[in-house]
Amino acid sequence: MNPLVFIHGWGQSQQIWHQQRMQFPHATYLNLPGHGGAKDSSNWLEALASQLPNQPCLLLGWSLGGMLSMQLALAYPQSIKGLVLLNSTPCFHQKDDWTYGCSKELLRDFKEGMDTQPVKTMARFFSLMLHGENIDRRAHQAIARAAVDSSKPNTAEGMHYGLKLLATLDLRQQLSSIQQPTWIIHGDNDAVVPVQAGNFLAKHIPHTTQHHFQHCGHMPFLTQNKLFNSLLESWCQKN
Repeated sequence: MNPLVFIHGWGQSQQIWHQQRMQFPHATYLNLPGHGGAKDSSNWLEALASQLPNQPCLLLGWSLGGMLSMQLALAYPQSIKGLVLLNSTPCFHQKDDWTYGCSKELLRDFKEGMDTQPVKTMARFFSLMLHGENIDRRAHQAIARAAVDSSKPNTAEGMHYGLKLLATLDLRQQLSSIQQPTWIIHGDNDAVVPVQAGNFLAKHIPHTTQHHFQHCGHMPFLTQNKLFNSLLESWCQKN
């Protein structure tokens, strides 16, 4: 099987993949700059590219990690053999011609919250990621405890730069240039990245397959981890 690389989303760390580590022990789990103990960087794409395996890999990106994975596939096509875009989007923020995104008001609230109440803001964001799941409060708390590495807090620079990327990246016009086999995965109840954004990716990236997780929010790899891991292993064996 080709090397497998995981890239997490904004505000999290490689700890978010703890449910995947046992099934994919030889995979590479990257931290975004300023996240999970990684150093800050002024060039996130270069920082991530420098950590890719020497041979072509299968690259899985979740949320903002998916947006960065698309950029990596475009900038370093010889390094990426296949893409898995998990609850990701070509454009995170809403525009006049793009309704499948986050409002400017919500992005502003998160930016202000990171300046004034970062812990409360991240707890709010984690709740939003689990919105649409049929789980109780105890299960919610257990997922958050296991998925967050509190021993390695993210830097303020890393958090704000990630928000800047979410507010400015728009990859819609570049999707047709992605030539790697691409698997689009999305939770149908995602309250962070609407499922329509995943459908848009599937329609505009040339070589795609698609899977929707039913009754699922922004993190199917945590809330439906057994099914997710099984499907991912099958896809990796074919690509």
